[in-house]
Amino acid sequence: MTPYARRGVHGQTVEALARRVLSGDIPEGATLDLVALQSELDVSLTALRESLKVLAAKGMVDARQKRGTFVRNRSDWNLLDADVLRWQFESDRTTDAGSALLGNLAEVRGIIEPAAVRLAAERRTEDDLAALDAAVDAMGVGGSDAAHAVEADLAFHRALLAATHNELLERMEMVIESGLAYRDRIVHSSPHSQDPVPAHRAVLDAVRAQDPRAAEAAMRALLDQAGRDLDRIGGSDNNTERPSGQ
Repeated sequence: MTPYARRGVHGQTVEALARRVLSGDIPEGATLDLVALQSELDVSLTALRESLKVLAAKGMVDARQKRGTFVRNRSDWNLLDADVLRWQFESDRTTDAGSALLGNLAEVRGIIEPAAVRLAAERRTEDDLAALDAAVDAMGVGGSDAAHAVEADLAFHRALLAATHNELLERMEMVIESGLAYRDRIVHSSPHSQDPVPAHRAVLDAVRAQDPRAAEAAMRALLDQAGRDLDRIGGSDNNTERPSGQ
């Protein structure tokens, strides 16, 4: 599953339409006025139709004779699509919907990552350990650079899934990354964020020792901290101290 490439007028149009649908500006069941949208977005009708094809492939819109192009019910959307997840997080900033989505992500991670890290401990290779070491090392040298911290954290969790050597689990990277990146940007931008290295190092040490039980325990501890961070973020304003993301 490859994320949609955000390039040029076509990419901008796709994202503008997606955000309108996800934010509810264009509600479920609404029939789209293509002429009005063409004018509002200042694009050709051909470009607009091509952009709508992208959303149709993600289950968000459809077109029928006599009815035209319309927004499908949310239950039909491909909510696990990396772009749909990213668009949701970007559309739902600081809203109850955004908090609910982060909560859903935390539950998914709680199911997937403890089981995945057990497999990683059993199957990891030296190359896997090198990738994990590099990610943890990167966490320790980023300083206050939030973008660097986010990328290092994503690299660590990506490497963990890769270390399972299970193709389907590796694909879960696309589900976890979109929400994790959104969440990390919040917590790593805080001037009071805690050092993320120890919790991640504990997971890595257990994987290196090929100890599945210890690896699962370390991952659950990391996710518990992530949950406490999420609770604090959900109940705080932007001036409240927030611990580092996991």
